Amino acid sequence: MTAAVTRSRSGRNGLAQVVRAEWTKFRTVRGWVIGTVVAALMLVLFAALAGAGSVQDDASRVPVGPGGEPVTDSFYFVHRPLAGDGSITVSVSALRSSIPRGLTDLRPGVVPWSKAGLIIKQSTRQGSPYAAIMVTGGHGVRMQDDYAGDTAGLPGPVSAASPRWLRLDRSGDAITGRASGDGTHWTTVGTVHVSGLGPTAQGGLFVASPPSVHGMGTSGSVSTAVFDDLRVQGRWAGGDWAGDQVGPESPSFSGYPPNTSGSVTGSAGRFTVTGAGDIAPAVRVTLPTGGALGEILIGTFAALIAVVVVGALFITTEYRKNLIHVTLAASPKRIRVLVAKATVLGAVTFVAGLAGAAVAVRLGERLARANGVYIFPVTSSTELRVELGIAALLATASIMALSVGAIFRHSAGAVTTVIVGIVLPYILVAIPFMPASVANWLTRVTPAAAFAVQQTLVRYHQVSSVYTPYEGYYPLGPWAGLAVLAGYAVVSLAVAAVLLRRRDA
Repeated sequence: MTAAVTRSRSGRNGLAQVVRAEWTKFRTVRGWVIGTVVAALMLVLFAALAGAGSVQDDASRVPVGPGGEPVTDSFYFVHRPLAGDGSITVSVSALRSSIPRGLTDLRPGVVPWSKAGLIIKQSTRQGSPYAAIMVTGGHGVRMQDDYAGDTAGLPGPVSAASPRWLRLDRSGDAITGRASGDGTHWTTVGTVHVSGLGPTAQGGLFVASPPSVHGMGTSGSVSTAVFDDLRVQGRWAGGDWAGDQVGPESPSFSGYPPNTSGSVTGSAGRFTVTGAGDIAPAVRVTLPTGGALGEILIGTFAALIAVVVVGALFITTEYRKNLIHVTLAASPKRIRVLVAKATVLGAVTFVAGLAGAAVAVRLGERLARANGVYIFPVTSSTELRVELGIAALLATASIMALSVGAIFRHSAGAVTTVIVGIVLPYILVAIPFMPASVANWLTRVTPAAAFAVQQTLVRYHQVSSVYTPYEGYYPLGPWAGLAVLAGYAVVSLAVAAVLLRRRDA
């Protein structure tokens, strides 16, 4: 008889039964259900406002690379047509850069990714495929292709005493880059296959000078290179080498400091070329007219506040109304009760967050593009990862609020604590002038690290830029950032479980 009663109680108080009881409790309290729905609606509403309220621009101005990705493609090009296969060789004996130190004052400086060398490009159209070999201001010889490809070659800077010889050979769509320290002994840096070059491509000398990165952002720079002993083989068109600016001349888009422009002087195999801009993947700072998916999801912080309030109330209401003893009497295993509450709360919040994020992403993107704003493209798998990440962030935050509510037993203190821990650091890193070191620290060690789930932009080692959370670049990966918040939630849940067993009879 006793054994039968024990089994009966165990069945009634098993985890599945306790979860069912907590779910019944949750869905019968209208305020909790409304709060969860509001969280999902906040995602959609803010996405609609962000998309519809975006500053109108012309997305067609954004250069697009061979893979459909946004690129920066602005440099000074000294070129001639190359029909079919051929090669070009040159020596680079100087590469100097100037950086603005005021409205009109240009002073010498080092731009690590300033570039001077040889390039074979489909055409002078921005975004057209290419392969290039170059010397740089601080990263030695590099071979780059189609904007994202980058291979290191001979190290060290160039000078009159230590020039670098460069060579590009084209054979069909295969382009091989070679470098030499003496013009006799050559090292192959790499061979790349460039699709879409066509039967006749443009080839020659180029100089690019990316913006100089400093604490307050970026400013345009200009670089000058000296080329000697220019030689070609193959079916190069005759006549003089033509000097052209690839991309617009406007300093705002080409990167030239005020009152400067690209130029070429010289002949008979020796040229001095000045240029600005860059040939590289676009990043957030170099594409000010573009937007990222994370900017559409600015409603995440509002949704977060809603789920934190619901999460805290899901347990503090029982303390306020002195119902916790009834709950524990019906289910004496207190940790099981806490786990059941966390399961119900996390599942409901995840589903609501996923639905809200899915609608928000699609609606916000559509409105922004209709408004002429360029949105950095993402794959469908990345889009799904963002949506799942937002849902997981909200669910984890709600469980953390539940745990803190069990610790404090008062809703105001629990809500304030969790919001300060998660939302406040997020607001601080949204300040444009927040030092990068502080912003990166906040999004590495605080629960706000979980906002990395919104990250879709890519850092490129060959592009100097302002990589901060404000610009959409987080120090941790999406799931690593979420794991930081999960760690706080697990610790909070463990503390709550201990206190629940000790305090509440």
